[in-house]
Amino acid sequence: MKQDSYSELTTRARLRLLQMHYESNVGHIGGGLSCLDILLCLFHDVMESQDMFVLSKGHAAGALYVALWTKGLIEDSELKTFHQDGTKLAGHPVPGWLPEISFGTGSLGHGLSLSAGVALGKKLKEESGQVFCLMSDGEWNEGSNWEALIFAVHHGLDNLQVFIDANGLQGFGTTSEVAGLEPLAEKLRGFGAEVCEANGHNHEVLTSILATKSRTNAPRIVVAHTEKGHGVTFMKNKLEWHYLPLNAEQYRQAVSEVSML
Repeated sequence: MKQDSYSELTTRARLRLLQMHYESNVGHIGGGLSCLDILLCLFHDVMESQDMFVLSKGHAAGALYVALWTKGLIEDSELKTFHQDGTKLAGHPVPGWLPEISFGTGSLGHGLSLSAGVALGKKLKEESGQVFCLMSDGEWNEGSNWEALIFAVHHGLDNLQVFIDANGLQGFGTTSEVAGLEPLAEKLRGFGAEVCEANGHNHEVLTSILATKSRTNAPRIVVAHTEKGHGVTFMKNKLEWHYLPLNAEQYRQAVSEVSML
């Protein structure tokens, strides 16, 4: 996708994300804005029909719904039901009603294991296609992820592509304060994964990484450095926007700032 078209796409997606969360009076906006660029890159420029996506950081469901909306897979009228009674668009993804939402996630530490299992299944059945998993950095406090990584490397799952939305914040503080794992990329390499680091808001960098074939018989992990609340100054790198909804004044300011990006 051309850069000017992609800029228009990201602006439209951010505005719709803000509107959806504001109208529903729901939080988890900061983490949605930190990973939205990754989702748009995957769904518009990388993934093909035989691929599968798993949103391990399920609390960013709003960003996933908006990304699917930009692809025409979710109607605007459905976005208006976000987080409401009887909705399909719950605060964490509900599986089964849309092919692009294969698993219910949000209890952190499960998405990578599920993705590794699907990737192994594809290998055993000699099926084409990649499995893409989007995780949070704080999620690596969960021991199950390290077990899944050992499993994926052991089985040579080079059809598994993992993105870590490394915004440096989690539910109770910075990742370094809660349970520091830096240098995370080096630790992941120590387990045998193919690891690279990138600006998680740079579309061209992300697509160029994924355009190259894995050099090893191992899963690829992209540590994508991002900003919580990306594009909105009062949200940028602020823990409280892991939780807070927008009031009317904040919504107007956020829309104004995102519109000028």
